[in-house]
Amino acid sequence: MNNKFSRGQIFAGSLLSILLLSACSTPKAESPTTSTPAATSSAASDTLRLLYWQAPTILNPHLAQGSKDFEASRITYEPLASFDKDGKLVAFLAAEIPSLENGGVAKDGKSVTWKLKQGVKWSDGKPFTAADVVFTYQFVSNPAAGATTAANYQAIKSLEAIDDYTVKINFQNPNPAWSLPFIGSNGPILPRHIFEPYSGSKAREAPANLIPVGTGPYKVVDFKPGDIVIYEANSFFREANKPFFKRVELKGGGDAVSAARAVLQTGDVDFAWNLQVEAPILKQLEAAGKGRLDISFGSFLERIAINQTDPNKQTKDGERSSLEFPHPFFKDLKVRQAFNYAIDRDTINQQLQS
Repeated sequence: MNNKFSRGQIFAGSLLSILLLSACSTPKAESPTTSTPAATSSAASDTLRLLYWQAPTILNPHLAQGSKDFEASRITYEPLASFDKDGKLVAFLAAEIPSLENGGVAKDGKSVTWKLKQGVKWSDGKPFTAADVVFTYQFVSNPAAGATTAANYQAIKSLEAIDDYTVKINFQNPNPAWSLPFIGSNGPILPRHIFEPYSGSKAREAPANLIPVGTGPYKVVDFKPGDIVIYEANSFFREANKPFFKRVELKGGGDAVSAARAVLQTGDVDFAWNLQVEAPILKQLEAAGKGRLDISFGSFLERIAINQTDPNKQTKDGERSSLEFPHPFFKDLKVRQAFNYAIDRDTINQQLQS
């Protein structure tokens, strides 16, 4: 293992509040294999170049369709806290991590109280307060919004702002997973003053879904969905002398092999994500010496979801793929078993393992 720091490592280490790469993301159905360049004198560049061959299409994490959208959003939005590589909570917008000892976690397990950092500003200069946390819950829990992160907030009974910098979350029942809401990639806080006019059924009409206003180190200055996101330093960011890069370019498109080659062989970019490439090819590209592979262990996976309802029929209410109409083929157990038997697991294990 190369013991020098790559530009990707510098980025992840110095800007903990941005990505935390795969280590602090809630597991999603994506490959955790990435590549970063070997350390070179170009590490002092003002621009960090990221390549996501599955390009982001929206920059609202609560409407995200996959890791590509979650991670592109995470560069500008922040949660209350997130988990580090050792599984410990790290505070971002929170002033401290709640516990039984500091009174943040209720002894009966039915509530948690978060104290927020003061003096934090959104990238438009407006102050961040507890009202933004309360609003984010209202936004996500409104069924009409169709938030993809709603499951993380279902255990909440109510949420209240004790004051401008204190939020109390009340759960329906004693909840050992009190750290699920507002944590990690599924938990960024939205600015109330920006999204309030776009609650409920208007959620996907918000201009900020494409040009977000966040509290993180970077702000979006240009976004072409399915192509590229350009970030520049947020002048209102609370930490002095950060971020270290003045500009971040997240380019989308291409395929996994070309993404790997762009880092490992040609050095055209600094970080490539989700390298679903056969291990021998990756090792061959890595031998060029331009970069190296970073593989994080976790519950990431790729899967095929089979629709077990009939999409060609609809209910009286116009619903397609309803449980009322089972699929004409997949309702047969033997057909489902045949698909299972057809998977060549030995080849997958031998040729695709890293």
